Amino acid sequence: MASLPPPVSPSRTTCASLLNELQIIWNEIGESDSDRDKMLLELEQECLDIYRRKVENTRKHKADLYQSLADAEAEVTNLISSLGESTSFSRVCSGRGTLKEQIATIRPVLEELRSKKEDRIKEFSKIQFQISQICAEIAGSRSSNGATDQVNQCDLTMKKLGQLKSHLQELQNEKILRLQKVNSHISTIHELSMVMAIDFLKTLNGIHPSLVDSSMSTLKSISNDTLARLTEVIHSLKQEKQQRLKKLQELASSIVELWDLMETPVEERKDFSHVISLISLSVDEVSKHGCLSVDIIEQAEVEVQRLNVLKGTKLKDLVFKRQNELEEIYRGVHMDVDSDAARQILISLIESGNISLSDLLQSMDDQIRKAKEQALSRKDILDKVDKWKLAAEEENWLDEYERDENRYSAVRGAHKNLKRAEKARILVSKIPSIVENLTAKVKAWETEKGIPFLYDKVPLLQSLDEYNVQRQQREEEKRKSREQKRLQEQHNVEQELLFGSRSATKKPLGLSTNSNAITGTPIGRRVLTPSTRYGTSIGKDRRESGRVVNKVAPVNYVALQKDDSVSGAN
Repeated sequence: MASLPPPVSPSRTTCASLLNELQIIWNEIGESDSDRDKMLLELEQECLDIYRRKVENTRKHKADLYQSLADAEAEVTNLISSLGESTSFSRVCSGRGTLKEQIATIRPVLEELRSKKEDRIKEFSKIQFQISQICAEIAGSRSSNGATDQVNQCDLTMKKLGQLKSHLQELQNEKILRLQKVNSHISTIHELSMVMAIDFLKTLNGIHPSLVDSSMSTLKSISNDTLARLTEVIHSLKQEKQQRLKKLQELASSIVELWDLMETPVEERKDFSHVISLISLSVDEVSKHGCLSVDIIEQAEVEVQRLNVLKGTKLKDLVFKRQNELEEIYRGVHMDVDSDAARQILISLIESGNISLSDLLQSMDDQIRKAKEQALSRKDILDKVDKWKLAAEEENWLDEYERDENRYSAVRGAHKNLKRAEKARILVSKIPSIVENLTAKVKAWETEKGIPFLYDKVPLLQSLDEYNVQRQQREEEKRKSREQKRLQEQHNVEQELLFGSRSATKKPLGLSTNSNAITGTPIGRRVLTPSTRYGTSIGKDRRESGRVVNKVAPVNYVALQKDDSVSGAN
């Protein structure tokens, strides 16, 4: 009896050895000559396809190298032209040697020219950036930071660079002359801004951003448009100063009248003495910093309003306090409440004067009493809703937990999840009874009250019905998943019965080659060999096909694959 050949080392495996091993395996299996010829033809075709693809890829690589060389030559030519260099390309690459040698020859030259181009572009960009900044200030427009994009890369010669430097010097001289024309206007704006407490820097920024740069990193705008706008802002500020003084004098007069009418003590009048002092002053006499600020005017307006509605405001505070209490009751029991609309109605009633504030306050007390009664009637149902929502949340968590294939792995916190899952299953099992009892409670409440039970603007019965439908759908999906898993397991069992038990052990030596339970190759695996050009070995193996050789029972791969899938699922 012939014995199995020793395993071939992976580093010494050849086509002949693999083909010889394949012949031995075929002899053990008992493959017919026609099947062997068919497999060998398939192997030969696969090898031809591999050679064909390799040739095609190599041909494509050659074309890519030609294209790379052509692109490099074209780029070198363009760079020499744009930089005004006198380097002759014929000295760089003579066109001799292999493609890789030509590319290796031209690459250093190309890199050097690219570096020169980058340095030249940076120099052009720096000068053009300065020119664009000055031109933008003279034109009265925002400066552009994209000077690099504006560099004409077709002309990067030193002659062009010198022209740009001359132009820059002319613009810098003009800018110095224009800069001296804006300082007096800025000083006047500063004085007016201090009196009215206006943001001086914001005002200048509205004219031109460069005017607020205290670090002098950029010079102030020097355009004719900027000078015109400075003059316009000065005129506008003077008018604003006059209007504010007039308005504040009117408010001060009203405050004095109300104080006198209400006999306000002198101590309380001291807070607005700075406002009262402006009544007799002219525009030019007002120079104190912040005396005409918006805050001062607003304070005076608020004081006038406070004095006009002092008594009414106290009752209004009580009304809105009751409204807040009413809204808190409604929100606590998840009832819909339109706070803005309710407050708007209260404001309209108060301002209209059609109802006294005392009657309105009594009406709101009645509403609060009714709201508390209604909240009490909803408490039992709301408690059950909280229990239902908690159970639903645990149900969702349990679904996600059971879908996790690694839930039994030894990781930190796994035992806590197991305990939570046990509790969640108990709670989920009670969901049907919880929903049923809650539905009965809601229906009884609606029958008694004659209105639907709303929970956060949605009928609670509708939410329960939707939840039941969704839960039934999830249960149906789980059932289908279990059925599919059962069918898969049944199919695996049938495969085991067909190809052998998963607990197959080694068979005794010397069994016949016709035994279907012994195979040297796992079922479903494909053996690949490179070629069939070693015909002598094939003929020899065919002549030995009738001999019986010693064989070792292989591992049952079907059973192992099933075991692996089961262990992975666990």
